[in-house]
Order: sequence, then structure tokens, then C-alpha cells
Amino acid sequence: MPRHVEAQVVVIGGGPAGMAAALSSFENGAEPVFLLERGKYLGGILNQCIHPGFGLHYFGEELTGPEYAEQFIERLKKTRVEVFLDTTVLEITKDRVVRAVNPAGVWEFRAENVVLSMGCRERTRGMLRIPGHRPAGIFTAGLAQYLVNIEGYLPGKEIVILGSGDIGLIMARRLTLEGACVKAVVEIKDSLSGLLRNYVQCLLDFDIPLLLSHTVTNILGKDRVEGVVVNKVNTHGQIIPEGEQFIGCDTLLLSVGLIPENDLSKKAGIPLCPFTGGPFVDEYFACDLEGFFACGNVAAVFDLVDYVTMVSTMVGGKIGSPSLDRKPPRHMLVPASGVSQVIPQRIREGKEGFLFIRSQHAFRDAVLSLSLEGREFQAMRIPLCYPSEMVKVNLQDIQWPSEKGEVQISIRGKRIHGVG
Repeated sequence: MPRHVEAQVVVIGGGPAGMAAALSSFENGAEPVFLLERGKYLGGILNQCIHPGFGLHYFGEELTGPEYAEQFIERLKKTRVEVFLDTTVLEITKDRVVRAVNPAGVWEFRAENVVLSMGCRERTRGMLRIPGHRPAGIFTAGLAQYLVNIEGYLPGKEIVILGSGDIGLIMARRLTLEGACVKAVVEIKDSLSGLLRNYVQCLLDFDIPLLLSHTVTNILGKDRVEGVVVNKVNTHGQIIPEGEQFIGCDTLLLSVGLIPENDLSKKAGIPLCPFTGGPFVDEYFACDLEGFFACGNVAAVFDLVDYVTMVSTMVGGKIGSPSLDRKPPRHMLVPASGVSQVIPQRIREGKEGFLFIRSQHAFRDAVLSLSLEGREFQAMRIPLCYPSEMVKVNLQDIQWPSEKGEVQISIRGKRIHGVG
């Protein structure tokens, strides 16, 4: 028989989002608070991110991933938040019953509030449908990072990286420092997918080629990767046959995007946004299903862990708050021209919080436009924006119309090709 536990807050996932939400909810009067983590340690993906660059916005200093996580782990130890490690959540119901299992047995938490902070997962080769056999030597960039930084294994000696996402760029540098030869980073788009600083520090500083408007079209080798075929693509992503080249390698890393981890959310019947892959949320990151909140990369893939922490801290402060507006939202936000995703997608009051926008393309001298039913009611100038870097806007800086309706978010400006 499962053990039954009554809880005011159950947080699912012990990464940066989950830790910040659990800590903030407890500090704002919620109790009991339970933090469930399937791994053996708190910190999530931060534990394998041993490079610096975290904490500049939130802590005002540059930290490694483990150092960033340690800040919250130490603070949690001083609270009465009950942390369950090595605990896998099996199911969440609409009425906020969380069923989980760990070495101590089966648990059933009946929660007033559930915080979803399960993070995200990497896209795999199967999702890309790259032809070829199934040889050894094909890894996602995150798995390769785990093998090198946690387990101490080098996945290969001659490496091609598909995708210029941040993990791929960082692994290009990491593998080079470990003695491997990174032959190239291949990107299907005509602009960078990762942060510009990572391109400079991880590719330029180590003379690693970046092939924009290219993709891997075949993987050669039967027992072990022997090489890849790379083709140019046109502006629509279609392969140009005459632009084919062979690159010999024994390893292919995939850094081709992240997907919010929402299998549990789907089973609970929480409506998901097709643009972000996470739940629809309002400015307090409350889901459409009452009593559920989503924060961090489970809601949308953020570019900075500092933003994840900011949002999650706000979520913890709003949990159980009598001032939390439960009325239907006034505005529904949708991405329009030049925008790939917007979070939050619901605005109830628009008095606090932030709007995070990810552009479809890289732009210079851009204008962020907000329109209600086709009528622009606010425009903001943005000198530069990249798909890899979210545009963050204070909701208080927006003059929200009194009438209700659908708000279209668009970005227009001069397209930047290449790395800017």
C-alpha cells in the first residue's frame, strides 16, 4: 500500500527551477513542501556543466554549474523542505495527486499546489531521420558532456558536431581541451543557434570551423562511425546536391534542440502550448489547470539559468497567495511574424513579471511590436536580437489595452546572416 502524505506544495524536479521554487514557497509561508528528484543528487543538469558563465544576472558573479546549484542546496538544508532523492514520479492526476516510487516504497502525495519543474530533454537522431546504419559513436551533446565531465570517458577522437546549440559549442571546446579533434560544427540554419559568447570562446578561440547552411545527410560506418556526408542547404532548408562533402570522423554529436519534458503534464490533462512545447502559463506561471504551476525549461526552453531562477522564485512566492488572480485571462499572447515563441501566453493583470520572447531570425535595428486584433498598441526598439537569446520585457513597461482579446507579438528589422 502506498504511503499517503498531505502537502501544501509538491515540486517535481530538483534542478535549478525546482530548488528555487521549493525554497521560495517555503520562505513565503508554505508548509509542508516536498521536493521530488529522480536523481541521486539535487542540481539537475547543472552538475555536469563544469564551465563558468552561470549566475551573472542572479548572483552578480560568474559561477560554474555545480557552484550555482550549491548556492540553493545549502539554503535548502537550512529549511524544513523535505527532499526526496532517487524518487521517480509515476503519475499526476487532475486533482493534484502525485504518485511516486523510491527505494523506501510507493508514495501518494495529495497536494494543494503542484510545481512542474522537470526540465527538458534533447532531440535525438531518430527525430532527425538521418540515413545510415546504427554504428557506435553517435551521442547527444548532453550525453557526451555527462560522459566527459562526470564519468571521465572520452566519447571519441575525431568529432563532428551537428547543430550550433550552446551545449554543442561548449562541448567543442571541452573535447578539444581533452585532446580530441573537432573537425567541424555543422548548422542547418544561416545563423548561430547558441549564444554569441559561446561561439567566440568555444569555436573562434580554438579555430574550429562553423559550417552554416549545412547539414549531415548520411552517417557512414557499420560498427563504428567512419565519417559523415555534409550537404549545403538553401534558405528553405532543402538540400543542395552539388554542395556535398565527406568529413571523416569516429564520433557524431547531436546538438539539435531541446524539448520540454511534459509526459507527466500530458497525463494530468494540462493544456500544452504548441509553440513552446510546455504548458500554457500566465504571468505568474500558473497553468490552465488550477493548482498547477510550471517553471523553468518544462514551461519553455530558457537561454539562461538566471532567468529560470527568477521565474521559479516568483512562482514560489505566488503559491497559495490569496492575491493570485484566478479570473479568466484578459489577453492571449501568440507569436506572429519574426517570433518563434512567447512566454507567458496568458495575461491576467500585466502588473508584474516578465515577458520572454524568442525571435525566429537574427535581427539588427529591430522593433518588437504588440498588436491587439491587428492594431499595434506598443512598439519597442531592440538594437540586436538572436534566436539563441531571449528578449526579456518587464510587463509593467507595457501599456496593456483595456479591451480583451488576442495579442500578436512580432519582430521586424534587418535580417542578420552568419554570426553577426
